[in-house]
Amino acid sequence: MATRHTTKRIESAKQPPPWQRAKPKGKRPTARLDAAWKAKAKARAERAGRRYPNLVDNMWAAAEQKKQR
Repeated sequence: MATRHTTKRIESAKQPPPWQRAKPKGKRPTARLDAAWKAKAKARAERAGRRYPNLVDNMWAAAEQKKQR
């Protein structure tokens, strides 16, 4: 029986990773991260052992910021 995490991994294996995907096309401007969300992305990267946030950390912060609005 597959757990929720392995099922998600299997489903997401069909798509290329975020850094290989094309930039979304649309007329809506992208929102910039607030200073607080930048700090949260940096803290998340530091917890993972990275010096600076990577694309995945920034995508997480942007999604969380969008949920809050």
